[in-house]
Amino acid sequence: MQSLRKKLIVLFTGLWTGLTLSAQQKSPYISKVYDYQPAPGQFINALPAYEPGDTREDMLRKAETLLAGEESSLISLGAYGGYIVFGFDHPVVNVADRPDFRILGNVFIHTGMGTHSESSEPGIVEVSRDANGNGLPDDAWYELAGSEYNRPETIHNYRITYYKPDGNHTPEPDAGNPSLTDTAYIRWVDNQGRQGYISKNSFHEQPYYPQWTEADSLVFEGACLTDNYMMEGGNCLFQAFEWGYADNRPNSDPQSCFNIEWAVDADGQPVHLSEIHFVKVYTAINQSCSWLGETSTEFGGAVDLHPEAVSTAVQSLWGTAQTQLIGNRVKERLQIISPVGQTVHIIGMDGVRRMSFRIESGTSAVPCSFLPQGFYMLVAQDRAVKFIKQ
Repeated sequence: MQSLRKKLIVLFTGLWTGLTLSAQQKSPYISKVYDYQPAPGQFINALPAYEPGDTREDMLRKAETLLAGEESSLISLGAYGGYIVFGFDHPVVNVADRPDFRILGNVFIHTGMGTHSESSEPGIVEVSRDANGNGLPDDAWYELAGSEYNRPETIHNYRITYYKPDGNHTPEPDAGNPSLTDTAYIRWVDNQGRQGYISKNSFHEQPYYPQWTEADSLVFEGACLTDNYMMEGGNCLFQAFEWGYADNRPNSDPQSCFNIEWAVDADGQPVHLSEIHFVKVYTAINQSCSWLGETSTEFGGAVDLHPEAVSTAVQSLWGTAQTQLIGNRVKERLQIISPVGQTVHIIGMDGVRRMSFRIESGTSAVPCSFLPQGFYMLVAQDRAVKFIKQ
């Protein structure tokens, strides 16, 4: 028995030490790209570069190579709906009254020599928490509601379909604008009864439809913001929105930062998330700007603004709140009360780990009928509790 106690103490100490080291080694920069699906656009197959034979996995790897770490580069998300999903090597904590992360783009604002130009190509930002604990972005997504969320011009539940151009398609150039080499290049239709084309221009001659995608059409859904392109005094303006969008303000601007507390659910109701594990950015405007081409969000990485922060829920583990097991004799399921989302482990009396699973804050019911009868230990972040499986 003394030997068993030593095993459990060593195991628990090792688990906590691993968590502590992880906290010390957290990087503020992107570490993983989980998904990259751009919409068609003039920079697609160029940022990042497609090579014949590249698969989706190849393009994911290229995107991650460009974006991970401190020295990140730009990739294009293409026209409306094109997106990227990424994460850090740790959860991003929701710190009260402070912005939580910054998203980098390539916005510039130039004023001088009698001219003024802006280049905002806004992207909507969504966040997700790894509720099921599987390390994948397959849980609920929550939009960070920016300044345009409640505007009457914003279309929620927008849906668009792009169609792969026919290999026998005959280009239709614009006779009045030689820069536009094909004004009927990639056709699109949306659920608002509209249709149109992504034009091809002479500045970017590569295919605009993602070449690693075998599908003949691409469908994207989300919210669509109002157009922001205008001509003013002979200058092209892509006017920035007030706040809350990627590639909307220069990287040095405080408005390029985001607060997890802006999160809302599908009905627009505020949602409090103590931390998030995944971030999604997608192009938010369906807009064609003559020879300048389609509006396409450019994404240049992200930064956790307080990687050293610890969730207030985790902090409460060391206060009065503790992980609890309801009843120490179980048959079908474990009833666990946890003050925080965490991964817990079931250890047999032989010191062998039998189960590991993620639970959320509150009460969780975990099936355990398959465990043989006997004594076990529930090992949580803050304590270990012995129970009997009957």
